[in-house]
Amino acid sequence: MTDSKYFTTTKKGEIFELKAELNSDKKEKKKEAVKKVIASMTVGKDVSALFPDVVNCMQTDNLELKKLVYLYLMNYAKSQPDMAIMAVNTFVKDCEDPNPLIRALAVRTMGCIRVDKITEYLCEPLRKCLKDEDPYVRKTAAVCVAKLHDINAQLVEDQGFLDTLKDLISDSNPMVVANAVAALSEIAESHPSSNLLDLNPQSINKLLTALNECTEWGQIFILDCLANYTPKDDREAQSICERVTPRLSHANSAVVLSAVKVLMKFMEMLSKDLDYYGTLLKKLAPPLVTLLSAEPELQYVALRNINLIVQKRPEILKHEMKVFFVKYNDPIYVKLEKLDIMIRLASQANIAQVLAELKEYATEVDVDFVRKAVRAIGRCAIKVEQSAERCVSTLLDLIQTKVNYVVQEAIVVIKDIFRKYPNKYESVIATLCENLDSLDEPEARAAMIWIVGEYAERIDNADELLESFLEGFHDESTQVQLQLLTAIVKLFLKKPTETQELVQQVLSLATQDSDNPDLRDRGYIYWRLLSTDPVAAKEVVLAEKPLISEETDLIEPTLLDELICYIGTLASVYHKPPSAFVEGGRGVVHKSLPPRTASNESTESPETAPAGPPSGEQPDVIPAQGDLLGDLLNLDLGPPVSGPPLATSSVQMGAVDLLGGGLDSLIGGPNFVTPPAAAVPANLGAPMGSGLSDLFDLTSGVGTLSGSYVAPKAVGSISMDLQLTNKALQVMTDFAIQFNRNSFGLAPAAPLQVHAPLSPNQTVEISLPLNTVGSVMKMEPLNNLQVAVKNNIDVFYFSTLYPLHILFVEDGKMERQMFLATWKDIPNENEAQFQIRDCPLNAEAASSRLQSSNIFTVAKRNVEGQDMLYQSLKLTNGIWVLAELRIQPGNPNFMLSLKCRAPEVSPHVCQAYETILKN
Repeated sequence: MTDSKYFTTTKKGEIFELKAELNSDKKEKKKEAVKKVIASMTVGKDVSALFPDVVNCMQTDNLELKKLVYLYLMNYAKSQPDMAIMAVNTFVKDCEDPNPLIRALAVRTMGCIRVDKITEYLCEPLRKCLKDEDPYVRKTAAVCVAKLHDINAQLVEDQGFLDTLKDLISDSNPMVVANAVAALSEIAESHPSSNLLDLNPQSINKLLTALNECTEWGQIFILDCLANYTPKDDREAQSICERVTPRLSHANSAVVLSAVKVLMKFMEMLSKDLDYYGTLLKKLAPPLVTLLSAEPELQYVALRNINLIVQKRPEILKHEMKVFFVKYNDPIYVKLEKLDIMIRLASQANIAQVLAELKEYATEVDVDFVRKAVRAIGRCAIKVEQSAERCVSTLLDLIQTKVNYVVQEAIVVIKDIFRKYPNKYESVIATLCENLDSLDEPEARAAMIWIVGEYAERIDNADELLESFLEGFHDESTQVQLQLLTAIVKLFLKKPTETQELVQQVLSLATQDSDNPDLRDRGYIYWRLLSTDPVAAKEVVLAEKPLISEETDLIEPTLLDELICYIGTLASVYHKPPSAFVEGGRGVVHKSLPPRTASNESTESPETAPAGPPSGEQPDVIPAQGDLLGDLLNLDLGPPVSGPPLATSSVQMGAVDLLGGGLDSLIGGPNFVTPPAAAVPANLGAPMGSGLSDLFDLTSGVGTLSGSYVAPKAVGSISMDLQLTNKALQVMTDFAIQFNRNSFGLAPAAPLQVHAPLSPNQTVEISLPLNTVGSVMKMEPLNNLQVAVKNNIDVFYFSTLYPLHILFVEDGKMERQMFLATWKDIPNENEAQFQIRDCPLNAEAASSRLQSSNIFTVAKRNVEGQDMLYQSLKLTNGIWVLAELRIQPGNPNFMLSLKCRAPEVSPHVCQAYETILKN
């Protein structure tokens, strides 16, 4: 018969009968009675009256009976502390029992009895058990220290148990090590200031040795402990990663996530040039993919963690898009999370696949999922520019379905696409206006109103459309009311004669008839702007909007770094740091990723890793691009402006033509001006300041650069030729120039010398010497140069593209052996192939012409009738580029292969080759 019989008795006087049975002489009867007592206790009956009788049964050799009695003791010791003292002697005696299972059981039970009076008696037996010869007893005692610390921390410290616990990290048994680590981690969490886990390379080595042999939960404790360690250099980080990597193939998903956490943390310290770094990236993908074949709840936890990993290192899963495609039977929470990751992994390579999938999702039955899928199509358009057109046509197809919520979501995302790509897709506005009547959600209505207001000049009946919204103004949500107010003011500024009545109506509704402070404030601002200075109103309301960024929902980088340290915990599921949801903040420590070691600072991003010169010296780095104009806008260009101070206006972002022809030519050292192919500077245009449009001739468009082959001014010198024309009505003086940080540190080598004041309509030509010792920041494109010229009237900004060959240095010839070794050493994926068309030169002439521009031929050979030139060049910041030029006699098309550790330089080098060979 099974033990279920103990739960079925309902006799009266049961306690009395049990008492008699507990005091029976027969061992079997005693055991049966204790089982009945435990059964009653389990179903919630009060059997505390039997305490003395049950305690008497402790004196037995039977392990099963002893376990049952200990179970009873743990449950009732708190309510009967005085009686529990009776059991202490037995505990102490059991701690010296020859059977290790009984010794461990005794020490475990004593740790679970949370009674202050008993803890004093626990110290001696615990000390013995921590040094017990049997590892099972030692591992149990280790956990008991943590329990005792929770009851009485001072006692544990006074008795020296913490030091004993630290010694157990060096134990020969892996399970003892794991439990010691778990206990110390637990104590350290409740006392963040105490430096209990003082890890060093020796102790880390012991933990890694134990890692291979302990149970899965032991492995998790050790891995979590490793994640809190900061290696002293990248070599130690790599060594730890190599020994942790096998854990990725563990069957337990918690072990896998703990291993991923350690690797993600230590990868921060590894140089991206290392072969091992690439290997590690490849090894991280399969275990993460495997986690997605578990049950939905586990999948969700895995997806939330993958979401963080993809934001930190998208390259890990960039080829695994298909595993995130939604299955028909996935629960909604898994579907939505997969969708989020799909967008994060979307790139030019896989966008067609992703869009086909998203279009399919948009026809599903689950409304929330469909909404998110439509929104995802819009996010793809914003993220991958090449796909924008396809995304817009997909959204238009979805609008044609006339499914209400699909249409509304599509309009919301099209608004964002308009913001990202102005003047590109406005042809779809007519289709959007057809669906105006079906919009009932505030966000969709607000988006549609924004579109009508922003493109009022393209919509013939814009005033009628906005008037239709105005009829129920007070019933609209605040979001719609604010958008409607702004849209009508925009319409008025664009069509003042036709919409005066409409704008007065909306201003009156917003200010006099509304009790919403935001709406009233905005209404009054517009009212005052329009009544006092319509030109200023136009500048403010119709100002050029900044382009929206592609990923607005990315987690802020410092928070992301902290969450990476919490992979596999609740924080990684909530995407919040523990301090945000752990009450009282006890035991919450802010974690962060380790800093990069000095040895790999120069390779901060995979795109910008410059090739080390063969001599081993480290070249300057091109740091990633920050705020494009941020530095220029805060420049102190000196000298001080003389004369009365002028009101600052938004002309500061004026077009290049403010200075006449902008930069007429950018003469490169040693040989060239800018080739026409790269000649149009970006127009950083924005609305003109009040009245300033009269001062400057802005009709002739952006100044263009023109240039052709010229003889070098001086070998190795770089200079910029400017032609300045004064189109203002007053004299220009006090000229100064400054460059924004740029990819190669180009900077003026001398002040801008305009020797005489520049009269109206006068033109002056200046040659400005340049050097390459300025601040460095990676630009987009790489050869973009942003310039600010200041004078007594204002500051003028423009940008231009310079040819890369002005930066080729004279010591760019590499030795043959070094060339061969470096070519083999640079990864094959860094090789780029180009074709140079219509070049009439033979190999000899080409080599000679290239050499005069510091592109040196290292070796030459003839293979199957083809001339092969092996060439090297070096840029001013130490980046080396190796080239193989194939010339077929009689064929005007050359084949050029370039290898470089910074592959983004290659297209610009190819452009330099074309310019030199064809000029």
